[in-house]
Amino acid sequence: QVHVVESGGGLVQTGDSLRLSCAASGRTFSSTAMGWFRQAPGKEREFVASISASGGTTFYADNVKGRFTISRDNAENTVYLQMDSLKREDTAVYYCAGRSGRGATTNRANYDYWGQGTQVTVSS
Repeated sequence: QVHVVESGGGLVQTGDSLRLSCAASGRTFSSTAMGWFRQAPGKEREFVASISASGGTTFYADNVKGRFTISRDNAENTVYLQMDSLKREDTAVYYCAGRSGRGATTNRANYDYWGQGTQVTVSS
């Protein structure tokens, strides 16, 4: 079992940057692949980024590639999502998730542990 808690959301303007953090506890974090997903009002939850247990492999959704960076610190049991050049369409609740495996995936069905989410609002 992995318990995850997101933080770092807020209200920013178009073009600004924001860094989300996800603190994990429980199961061995260094053996757990992690991911970020987001859900905008009226839309399904979508994949944003994922990182393997070792941090050596990452995946990004096409609409954030080049602007967002996922990273992890296994010594601190934390995964980060650095978001640059934010756009209004990035507005959503962002969720951190962990899976019972070491490989990163883009499929939300593969993730077993979810946080409560943190709101990110980008205004023009």
